[in-house]
Amino acid sequence: MNDNSAQSNAETDPLSQELLRSVVDVARAIFGAAASSVFLLDEARHELVFQAVSGQGADVLVGRRLPARSGIAGWVVMSGEPVIVDDLSSNADFDRDFAKSTQYVPNALMAAPLTHGDRVLGVLEVLDPVPQCRSSLDELDLLALFARQAAVALRVVADRRRQPDGPALGSGDRTAALRMAEDLRRLLESSA
Repeated sequence: MNDNSAQSNAETDPLSQELLRSVVDVARAIFGAAASSVFLLDEARHELVFQAVSGQGADVLVGRRLPARSGIAGWVVMSGEPVIVDDLSSNADFDRDFAKSTQYVPNALMAAPLTHGDRVLGVLEVLDPVPQCRSSLDELDLLALFARQAAVALRVVADRRRQPDGPALGSGDRTAALRMAEDLRRLLESSA
């Protein structure tokens, strides 16, 4: 697999795009957030690319790029650790100028790496989650779990696309991927 295959597969694969849209929609709903987004890491260009956005900024962010070491998302990519920031106004890692350029400047965020094995594929961010979600370690664990599931689903789709002699990605595969996201949503809601 080349270095940026997860990102390039998601750009061209409608199933991956639908799956990522489902991930950001469910994350936004679970945390009562103003917005949620998925950045995928383009290792070849050392950039993070907005692949899916739900809520504020959805119409202007998909496809935008930023340096992979930039901002809080960059910190999550580099560290491989999830983070909650309750007050972005006092956080030195927050790229306020970039946020202003998106027409939405959040006050708080939660971010978790999208990992597969020891690789970070990208970042799941939740912007302005409801206050009781922002400071709870259990909520951070929940976000990290959700991000791991999203990364696994994305990786399965990417792996299936890479196998030219394997079976084509059919409607059953699409249904299974979307069912996984829906099952996870129900599990997370029942544990809340």
